[in-house]
Amino acid sequence: MASITGSDDAAMPAPFRLLLATSLLLCATTGFAGGNGASSEAPAWTDEPPVLARMLEDGYRAERSRLTALAAARYCGAARHGSIEAQFQLGRLLLKNRRLADQPDNAVNLLALAARQGHEGAQALLAAGRSSPADIGNDLPECLFSDDAGSIADSGAVVPFEVVERFIASLSVERRRHARLVQRLAPGYDVDPRLALAIVRTESNFNADARSPRNAQGLMQLIPDTAERFGVRNIMDPEQNVRGGLAYLRWLLRRFEGDVLMTAAAYNAGEGAVERYGGVPPYDETQEYVRRIMAFYRASQHEQPVLRILASARPQDS
Repeated sequence: MASITGSDDAAMPAPFRLLLATSLLLCATTGFAGGNGASSEAPAWTDEPPVLARMLEDGYRAERSRLTALAAARYCGAARHGSIEAQFQLGRLLLKNRRLADQPDNAVNLLALAARQGHEGAQALLAAGRSSPADIGNDLPECLFSDDAGSIADSGAVVPFEVVERFIASLSVERRRHARLVQRLAPGYDVDPRLALAIVRTESNFNADARSPRNAQGLMQLIPDTAERFGVRNIMDPEQNVRGGLAYLRWLLRRFEGDVLMTAAAYNAGEGAVERYGGVPPYDETQEYVRRIMAFYRASQHEQPVLRILASARPQDS
């Protein structure tokens, strides 16, 4: 998918690419400030299809650049393909820019549609307003029913840092502390913090006391054999657990040459199962696990972290 700004990252000199990546990584550790006149938050980090998430993010970037018509088109494209978050974002945008709407009730009815499907932001925005939804089925933007609602081509890029940062900021104090721990340690293991966070979110949702029926334990749901293999003495200690999980993740990424799908499958089912089947094993649990990791991380190839200064001292290779 082409960038909204039309820039060609591949043609950008290496020093500038490094500076851009560094700035994005700092966004992930220091917070992300939204621009004036745009949505106050980046899109939510959901596990809906990555192609829809990218359309939302294109809309968000367009809105931050005050390209409201383009933002509306991207939000509407994602909404047409079933994204509840996009229904909310489009409704919110139309509420703020009523000249973009086909009909006066478009904005309120979009918010009501998202609210009925459980979107808390839409519910809150409706509760704060004075308007009541009209007949939702007959008064929605025409683009939702058009065959030309925007491309759904997928760029294959990793989830943006600001999207992950919004998610971390929404966590409870304790779980946010655990997420920051993962974020801080991952680069020292040559693991992209966003992949590490996707793994921990899927494994334990940042609950350090999590235990599975199969005796997987802690933030990264290590089984005792894996913990011992990677030098973890106290499996329930959050930092030791994360370090052990990151060491295993690094080992898998090297074994599978950065292939995120294979790495995720192996983290769930074991590298032996992946090699035995020559790909993702035909286990329902593993296939759903891989789907979630790929939806969260989005890229099929692991992206090496740019900075290590945020990480603690680099551990010895396991």
